[in-house]
Amino acid sequence: MTEPQLKYVQCLGSAGLRRMAYWEWACVGAAGAQAPVLVCVHGLTRQGRDFDTLARRMSESHRVICPDVAGRGRSDWLPQAFGYQIPTYVADMVVLLARLDVEQVDWVGTSMGGLIGMGLAALPALSGAAGASGVATSLVRRMVLNDVGPELGFEALQRIGSYLGQHMRFDSQEQGAAYLASISPGFGPHSAAQWAALSAPMFKPVESGAGGDGVEGGVRLHYDPQLAAPFAQVSREAAEAGTAALWQAYDSLTCPTLLLRGAESDLLSSATAQAMTQRGPRARLHEFAGVGHAPTLVQADQIEVVREFLGAV
Repeated sequence: MTEPQLKYVQCLGSAGLRRMAYWEWACVGAAGAQAPVLVCVHGLTRQGRDFDTLARRMSESHRVICPDVAGRGRSDWLPQAFGYQIPTYVADMVVLLARLDVEQVDWVGTSMGGLIGMGLAALPALSGAAGASGVATSLVRRMVLNDVGPELGFEALQRIGSYLGQHMRFDSQEQGAAYLASISPGFGPHSAAQWAALSAPMFKPVESGAGGDGVEGGVRLHYDPQLAAPFAQVSREAAEAGTAALWQAYDSLTCPTLLLRGAESDLLSSATAQAMTQRGPRARLHEFAGVGHAPTLVQADQIEVVREFLGAV
């Protein structure tokens, strides 16, 4: 079975250089090293291995890159909590694209990963970045936004904030996986094997003496608990103010865009999704029944929708 290679790229932060990890899946199809690049970026508390099932399938036609955004997975934690913001992540992705030596990528972004993709695709290009036609081109060729848009349900943000950043230790990975299932009903139905595969990369061993409760051993969640600090500052008023900026970014997009929505999502409303089909890049909308926030892109029907849009079938 095809497996990814773990790589790192150096990014510049306020305290100097730090490493961002990414998982690279080589194209196993006929295109080989000449295959288009697909970047898959995860949600707020997740990590790059979320996309293993999708990446394995997409590697038949693409070179697939799945970064661990700063503070998650194998990437370094930031020294200052308020660095955990979308502009930081967008800047890191520009560095990643430079490392990959590509001018354009396809993009799949789940929740936060979609906002990062919108920010990247909306970056203005200087005249020197124009393509052969003399027209400046977006860094993103085709965009998949997975259950996210310019307007986010505030109640969903509060729900996410209720469990974000808690210092939790679990006796076993299985106990941790059960906890994740309890806070992730929106992910929809999964088999035991699928949930185990999704959950395993979400944990790190607790280092000796680092349990925080006088108990050694067990596992903890992979991400920096300080992710919660900037998130806790998001008031209803701040969220509404940010909506206008996000719509401006969305309206500037020129790349073909596919919008995926869990039919029961509390983060991306049906009204916002419909509006996204009527303005900006006029996204193509596909909803998945029995799923909330957010589709995991593990199920075969979800994967096929993405493959078709990205030209892999």
